[in-house]
Parts: sequence; structure tokens; C-alpha cells
Amino acid sequence: MTKLHFTGVPDAQDSLAELRARYGEAGPQAAEIVVALGGDGFMLQTLHAFTGKGKPIYGMNRGTVGFLMNEYRQGDLLERLTAAERAVIHPLKMTAHGASGPVEARAFNEVSLLRETRQAAKIRIAVDGKPRILELICDGVLVSTPVGSTAYNLSAHGPILPIDADLLALTPISAFRPRRWRGALLPHRAKVRFEILESAKRPVSAVADDFEVRDVTAVDVAEDRAISMTMLYDAGHNLDERILAEQFSD
Repeated sequence: MTKLHFTGVPDAQDSLAELRARYGEAGPQAAEIVVALGGDGFMLQTLHAFTGKGKPIYGMNRGTVGFLMNEYRQGDLLERLTAAERAVIHPLKMTAHGASGPVEARAFNEVSLLRETRQAAKIRIAVDGKPRILELICDGVLVSTPVGSTAYNLSAHGPILPIDADLLALTPISAFRPRRWRGALLPHRAKVRFEILESAKRPVSAVADDFEVRDVTAVDVAEDRAISMTMLYDAGHNLDERILAEQFSD
């Protein structure tokens, strides 16, 4: 039998107990597959917790938003895992610069820069060392992976990316100037640098998924191909299909 480790949000404790009683609990070290019960936020937490451990993650929805999760069922779990389709994803590496020196973090969804006060942020954007936007006046800006393109990126009117696209989405958040700039699609190997203009007057925070660095002066973002994580999806309901279907939803 496949060795499983079950983890979940507080509201899923009864379901976790039933699954452990039915399929056993190998523990996080010995498990071959991690089964996560919760919503999309908990899936991101699980991806971060098991980064570099080489264990596929299979999520079941017991939360509010479950775009990254499979349907919750107990009875045929082993059969579903055997037939599951794999999606291999890579995180973004964020290096945030500030008064206390550089801070690194990873993001599977997006790296976002956000204004901290009533003052709009002023941000200069360079891609692969070449300035592209000399002064973006905005509430913020983000770089999204394909897996994160249906999350904050979509809410900010960014494009949805197929899961296997070698692309990143660069999307402004409530841009005031340049007013007509709607963002850009970048090759996955692109290196993006954000420089915060008037950072003392217009402070900006940088967020990699749920990790925040306040009062940044510059932020570097690039895909980290050295790290890969595998997510498992029920046959016929893989992440490719979900992302495609999202583009035709109401």
C-alpha cells in the first residue's frame, strides 16, 4: 500500500481522523505522497512545507476556495492516486532589498509589490537589465507563475497562463500612469527588477505568497528552476483542464 501522510486545516480534523483510520498514517518523513485537506491557501502552505522533500502533493477541498484541490471523497483514494495526473511546477525566487539587507523567499503563486500608505507607489521596472517602465504609478505590481495566474493575477486583470507555458505574467495593480499599460507576458527565464522610487515617502512592501517584507527599496524576481514540486490531480480533472475551463467561465 502507498504510504500516505495526511495534513489539513483545523476544520478538517474529523476528515483527517477518518482518512488516517482507513489508510494509515506514515508520517511526513516516510510518506510517499502527502494528502492535504483544505483550500488553496493551505495547498500553498503545504507546497512550502514540503519544498525539496520530493513528495507529490494531492489536495482535497475542505476549504473555501479549492481551485488547486481535488474533490473530497474518502472511499476510492488509493485508486485516484494511482490514476492521478501530475503537474510539475517551479516557484519564483524573490530577493527583497531594504535597510536590513537582502531577504530571500519563494512563491508558487506570485510575488506582489504593494503600497503601504495612502500614497501611490512609484516603481521602475527592468527586465533582464533593460529598463521597461521608468515610472509606474500604481497601487502595486506583481509577477505570477502559471499556477498563480488564476489567483491575485486574474483579479488584477492579468492573463491566465496554461500550466505548461514557459511564461510569467507581469501585471500592474490599479495603474495610474502609464494609464494604458496592462502588463506583459515574459519568458520564464526573465529576470525582473523593481526599484522603488521615493521609497521613504511612498513605502512599498513585497509579498512572496504569504511572506511579507516591509519597506523595500528594490526587489528582484526570477523563476527558480532548481526547485520543482509535483501536484497530483484526478484523471480528467488536471490543472491544465481547470485553467482552460476558467477562461470560459462566467
